[in-house]
This record gives sequence, structure tokens and C-alpha cells, in this order.
Amino acid sequence: MQVNEELVKKVIEEVLQEVLGEQAKSSSPTATQIQRGGKMTLVEVGVAKKGTDPKEVVVGVPPAFGTVFTETIVGVPHSEVLRQVFAGIEEEGLRPRLVRVYHTADVGFIAHQAAKLSGSGVGIGILSRGTTVIHQRDLNPLNNLELFPQSPLLDPEVFRAIGRNAAKYAKGERPTPVPTRNDPMARPRYQGIAALLHNKEARYLDRSKPPMELEVRFE
Repeated sequence: MQVNEELVKKVIEEVLQEVLGEQAKSSSPTATQIQRGGKMTLVEVGVAKKGTDPKEVVVGVPPAFGTVFTETIVGVPHSEVLRQVFAGIEEEGLRPRLVRVYHTADVGFIAHQAAKLSGSGVGIGILSRGTTVIHQRDLNPLNNLELFPQSPLLDPEVFRAIGRNAAKYAKGERPTPVPTRNDPMARPRYQGIAALLHNKEARYLDRSKPPMELEVRFE
């Protein structure tokens, strides 16, 4: 497992520019309703409403997902993340729905917001760096069904399994938690860049803006 040196360099350069007061004003991902990142296009289509379809699972992402950032901390494209999560949900006969949560960069609260909007009561939250949570609306925000905190260890196969498990919870099943690798060196190796990514992601929050429905077009 190797640190994404290009991503580290990019984030450090941008942080330095901001410290020097040279950040471009046009960099805000909320400046337009259409954002292109990787091999997909995300289009805001209105305020996200509470669903009524018991066969849907809502996936929540923060403002920087697919806009400022287009891949996880280990280089998995955000388009691939969503493809795999959606595929896992669909394999279980359910329907994914995507929303952008603007008021928080905490993955637990993003996932809980997604669950509250979901017709099935089950939601998934995914941060730009890859950290993911499966949540249920009647749980406390700091509680959850499954937590995947080590984003450097999440690959497309794991994201697909996360989608499957979320759909199973939505159907009332009790699936075996998604198995993930454990690397005690992941935290010290990635802690610095993860902090930089979190701080940058938090800059794009808008606590006055409600969650927005997103239409995703894979290219």
C-alpha cells in the first residue's frame, strides 16, 4: 500500500496558496449545479425530500465529493466508488438515491441524514477520502450499523459489499458485517494527509443549505 504522492502534493500546494491568500474565488463547488469529476457528472435537481419507497437506500456525500476531490485517499475514483455502491444495492433488488449533504463533514452525521431521507430508513455516508458508514434513521447519529474508518483500506470490492449490506439491512435482514483488512500502519502513514483532506473538505460546508438531490451520470 503506497501513499498517493500526487494527491499529497496537490493538497499541500492548495493549503499553502490559501495561507498566502491566493485561493481562486471560483473554486467553490457550489458555484454551479453541474460538477464534473472523473468519469461522471453530478447534477443538483432540487432539495432532497424524504423518500416513501421502502426499496430505496440513500447515499449521502459532502460538498467536496466529486467536485473539489474526484478520488479517495488511495486513488479510487469517486465515479468508481458510486458505481460499486450502487451496484451492490441493485444486486439486492433495491434502488440507490444520491444526495449531497452541505451542513456537515462528519461521516456519521452524513450517513444519518441519508438514512432519515431514505424510504427504507437505511442510508450510507461516504466522505471524499473514502471513510464510509451504513446508518439507520432510528439510531442515534453517533451510533451506526457498520463503520469503515480506515479509508486507505477501502477498495472497489469493499464498496460493492457495503452497498449489498446496506440493501440487506433495508430489507430487514441481519447480514454479516463486511470484512475489511486491518493495517496498524495505515493510521500513522495516512494521518497527516487525512487531516489535510478533512480540513479542506470542511471549507466547503454551507450550514444554511439543505441536502440536495443529485442525479449522477456515468460517462
